[in-house]
Amino acid sequence: MKNIVLGFAPTRRSIFSAPDAVKYAELTRSKLKELGVSFVDINDIAEDGLLHDENDRIKIAAKFKEKKVDGLFFPHGNFGTEYEVARLAKELGVPVLLWGPRDERPDENGIRLRDSQCGLFATGKVLRRFQVPFTYLTNCRLEDSEFERGIRNFLAVCNVVKAFRNTRILQIGPRPYDFWSTMCNEGELLERFNIQLAPIPIPELTIEVKKAKEEKAEVSKVMAYCRENFQVAVKEEELESIAALKVAMRKLADRYGCNAIAIQCWNALQGELGIMPCAANSLLNEEGLPVVCETDIHGAVTAIMCEAAGMDKARTFFADWTVRHPDNENGELLQHCGPWPISCASCKPKIGYPLAFRHPGAVEAEAKHGEMTLCRFDGDNGEYSLLLGNAKGIPGPYTKGTYVWVEVKNLKKLEAKIVEGPYIHHCVGIHRDVVPVLYEACKYIGIRPDLYDDNEEEVKAYIRGE
Repeated sequence: MKNIVLGFAPTRRSIFSAPDAVKYAELTRSKLKELGVSFVDINDIAEDGLLHDENDRIKIAAKFKEKKVDGLFFPHGNFGTEYEVARLAKELGVPVLLWGPRDERPDENGIRLRDSQCGLFATGKVLRRFQVPFTYLTNCRLEDSEFERGIRNFLAVCNVVKAFRNTRILQIGPRPYDFWSTMCNEGELLERFNIQLAPIPIPELTIEVKKAKEEKAEVSKVMAYCRENFQVAVKEEELESIAALKVAMRKLADRYGCNAIAIQCWNALQGELGIMPCAANSLLNEEGLPVVCETDIHGAVTAIMCEAAGMDKARTFFADWTVRHPDNENGELLQHCGPWPISCASCKPKIGYPLAFRHPGAVEAEAKHGEMTLCRFDGDNGEYSLLLGNAKGIPGPYTKGTYVWVEVKNLKKLEAKIVEGPYIHHCVGIHRDVVPVLYEACKYIGIRPDLYDDNEEEVKAYIRGE
């Protein structure tokens, strides 16, 4: 599991019960520990462990920055001090979660101790004035299932935002000439999103492949892994090249500090190495380092976001929207030459030959069925969005490569969205429902979520705890 650290800053307002606010802050601390949530506390700064004083807020901000918190959690133990919450959130610039416990019944004298919900209304308005995006978890009890679900969802949102804001993609070679659809605006990605590219030429990769073969040790380990986990239908020297390519790409990604790779998988690579890179890509994808084909930078960004949304509970796969199902009107083939991680496969995969090329090195396997999320980060003309929605695996005809037939709610509508853009025929999938996580992460990243299922109200309801 990814370790996401929250800055924990429970808040109160002076005219309501301070002891009750302290009580609920302690109860919330205990609940977070029970759930295994990592957080940085403020009880060494604020005398009562609560945020409501400006001098404390300055020290809290410094501590949270030093500890590099990934998100802020503001439980409203009573009404809360909305302007201190907003000031701290504005300064930190990380995702924000608002929540307050439900108030108990007024006592026999009509006295209420906290008015937490009322304070949440005020804080939401002030955060808007400060232009701070935030996530709201419904006013509920700590024991309610909505609380745990909301916390875990928010942790995943923080993970997506953290990964997105720290993206550096190893670009191996330029895009293939024929793939104009995968062009990107490198300068704009850097200026708007801090997405960095580390471009290298194919010869730099082949030099590393040669070194890996000469050193032998790592290559031998990868070859042994392949023999154990794949049906190997290529020659021994071809398997060696596949393993060496995997080792080389991992070393280059580490050298340049990259969290994903986009490779020109054809056709210069075949002239240099005599293999397809798909099996090497598959091995790296299985390790959680996304590798995408045809130098698709936007595809690599998508894979980083989707991988982070999954919190290491499932691997992602990079696919083409390919052809419509011959029998199911809402069915579609997701397929690629063979870069999918083996944990996606429904059977023991085979390393063999791809559909459209004569060189060895592709993986062949049908992916598992079941529920999944499909998504695509893309943009043109200065506007960026994330296409996302759900699908389920269904039976369909055999085809070469890594593939799965899926069914969506309305394929004709989805097809039009992809054709009309700004998307292309590439997408990323994961065998989990991470639509709410990705949808919520978009507000912090500054892109538009584009739900192809037209279920925005359902997604919002899930996020707030309904």
